[in-house]
Amino acid sequence: MTEKTNINKSSITGLLKTVERANILNLIEWLEKDSDFFIAPASTHFHGSFSGGLAEHSYNVYQCLCSILYLKEFQNFKFKDDSILIVSLLNNVCKINFYKETTRNVKNEITGLWEKQPYYTVEDQEPYGHGEKSVMMIERFIKLTDEEKYSIRWHMGGFDESVKGGSFAIGKAYEKYPLALALHLADMMATYITENKEVKK
Repeated sequence: MTEKTNINKSSITGLLKTVERANILNLIEWLEKDSDFFIAPASTHFHGSFSGGLAEHSYNVYQCLCSILYLKEFQNFKFKDDSILIVSLLNNVCKINFYKETTRNVKNEITGLWEKQPYYTVEDQEPYGHGEKSVMMIERFIKLTDEEKYSIRWHMGGFDESVKGGSFAIGKAYEKYPLALALHLADMMATYITENKEVKK
């Protein structure tokens, strides 16, 4: 693990240990010992497409969500600290054991020679969707509130497969649970602003 990966792991596990929920320690142990959560990429070739990208993105979403909830538009709502931590840090556990590392030939722009480069492909062992899959996986360990379930389920916003297929349920979910909308905004902010800045450094 890189130093950055170790820092992300320590930050995430430290935050999750403050969650007052039965069996949270079992969930943390699973993340650390029986999953690739801390070394998996966040995507194949989009944001966080590197070892440790999934954990880094999850921590970025948490930080962005905390910032968004300070906006005056969210000040009239009361969000529990545990819920903020759970939905932001765990909304993408559906990507655990989801990517397979392989290689592909890429032409070196300088030498003109073909070289083997690491590459991730999808190997979905539990084809149950995205947000709904995360809910299912989390609830193997801890009980989620309805607000947490809806937030995780709909965190992809317009990128969600059912929304692309024409479902209007997402609008009702955002009306009923503002945390769901805030989480989606945090996810987009982490992906297109926080992580985009890191790439451009």
